[in-house]
Amino acid sequence: MEEQLSLIDLVINASFTVQMVMLILVGASILSWYMIVQRFLYLHNAREEMYGFEERFWSGIDLSQLYREGNEKASDGQAILGMESIFRAGFKEFSRLAQQSEMDSEAILEGSRRAMRVAVMREEERLERHLAFLASVGSTSPYIGLFGTVWGIMHSFRGLANSTQATLATVAPGISEALVATAMGLFAAIPAVLAYNRFSAKVEVFGNRYDTFVDEFSSILYRQAYALRAKEKRAG
Repeated sequence: MEEQLSLIDLVINASFTVQMVMLILVGASILSWYMIVQRFLYLHNAREEMYGFEERFWSGIDLSQLYREGNEKASDGQAILGMESIFRAGFKEFSRLAQQSEMDSEAILEGSRRAMRVAVMREEERLERHLAFLASVGSTSPYIGLFGTVWGIMHSFRGLANSTQATLATVAPGISEALVATAMGLFAAIPAVLAYNRFSAKVEVFGNRYDTFVDEFSSILYRQAYALRAKEKRAG
C-alpha cells in the first residue's frame, strides 16, 4: 500500500491533465525561486550602493567632482543606478539650464526636479521588476492546483462507475494524486507571496529615500541657482 501511495508513483500514475497542472506548478515554482534570488541580490546591491553614495554625497565633496566621478565610472563600463543616477540626472539638467541666461532660478530648479522625477520612476521600475510575476504566482497557483485536484477527483469517481466494488483501496490513490496538485499549488504560492510582500516593502522604502533625496538635492540646487543668477546680475 505504501508503495502505491508514494509521491513519485502518484505523480506518474496521475491523469494527463493533472500531470500538466503539476508541470505548470513546478515550472512556476522554479521561475519564482529564480526571481526571488535575483531580486534579493539586486535589492541588496542597490541598498549598499545607496548608502555608499549618500555617504559620499554628504561628505562635503564638490558636486561637479562627484559628477565627474560618475562619468569615469560610466566610461569604465560600470552601470550608474539608484540614487547616483537620480543625482546625475538632476545635476546634468541643472548645468544645462544654468548656462541659459534667460532662465531664472525657479525655472532651473523646476527643470532639474522634472529630470530627477523621471530618473526616480526609472529606478522604481528596475526595483519592481519581476514582482508582478511573483504576485501572479502567489495568487493563481492555489487555484491551478485546485483545478488539478477537482479534475483528479472527477477522474477517480468516473473510474468507480466501471468498478464492481467501491472500496477505500480503489478510491484512495485517485484522491491522493488529486490532492498532490493542491499541495504543489500551495508550495509554489507561499514563497512567492512572502517574497512579494517583503520585496514590495523594500521597494517602498527605496522610493521614500529617493523622494527625500530629490527634495534635499533640490534645496541645494536652488541655493546654487539663486547665487548664480545674483552673481550674474551684479556682474551685469
